[in-house]
Amino acid sequence: MGFILNPLYTIVSGIMIGFHKILSPIFGFDSGVTWSLSIMGLVILIRTILIPLFVKQIKSQRAMTALQPKLKEIQKKYKDDRQKQSEEMMKLYKDHKTNPLASCFPILAQAPVMFSLFTVLNGIARNKPHGLMKGEYLTSAAQAKFFGSPISETFLGSDKLTVKIVTVFLIFFMSATTFTTQKQLMTKGMPKMDASNNMMLQQQKIMLYLFPLIFAISGVNFPVGVLIYWSTTNLWTWGQQFYVIKRNPTPGSPAYEELQRKRAHKAKSEGREIGLEGAEEIEVPKVEGQRQQPKKAKKKKK
Repeated sequence: MGFILNPLYTIVSGIMIGFHKILSPIFGFDSGVTWSLSIMGLVILIRTILIPLFVKQIKSQRAMTALQPKLKEIQKKYKDDRQKQSEEMMKLYKDHKTNPLASCFPILAQAPVMFSLFTVLNGIARNKPHGLMKGEYLTSAAQAKFFGSPISETFLGSDKLTVKIVTVFLIFFMSATTFTTQKQLMTKGMPKMDASNNMMLQQQKIMLYLFPLIFAISGVNFPVGVLIYWSTTNLWTWGQQFYVIKRNPTPGSPAYEELQRKRAHKAKSEGREIGLEGAEEIEVPKVEGQRQQPKKAKKKKK
């Protein structure tokens, strides 16, 4: 496995060292701030690279929403034949080029990075270098602290009270941001659906509670540096999703309806009326003392 993992260790440690070289003249070579920001810089770079995958995830989620009526038909038609039901669903996904597990892709794509960072930071704690984290960089990272806690230590691997407090806080933050991100998607970003026998909604509910639980349980084994990475990426995910839901919500979702109401209110305040879908906006000039009737919108030629 070394020939696969060693390049990942080199890439991850190289990116951290690159950010460290940029930040060390400002905060200091051995500063915990320098190394913490270097880890956050790694997050920003990785998440920027993953933006196309995030866009694909959004498109897949919206395609899944559009397929819900057909999925319910299949479930009803083959309710007594689970195997045939699954086959027909897979065929439907294939025909529409979508995947019910697309929402997990960004997390799965980050898994090798997180594993590599975990190994690099564990190597710092045990004085076993991985990748480019050698010599003065290894010594410096071993001394670096985040709020008094060495970034290479874990909750279970340390007896220091500071490490316990910092790791518990970061684990809580990780779990909380994961939960609120998923809750935000379910309450504002998804169209209202019948909860009974709805695979997509059931999947989202499972993710709502499963991922925070996984982070809470596994977080005690993560070095502080990995917890910083995962907390930062969770915060990025929350902000990215908030922007998409606010600016480009899924049609039929509560956020979409709210956006339409705001646009209608803005158009009304500006003296315009928004016609039916497919019609042009109608300009309504304001005349004092006289009520102006709106003109009919011209239908677009097909």
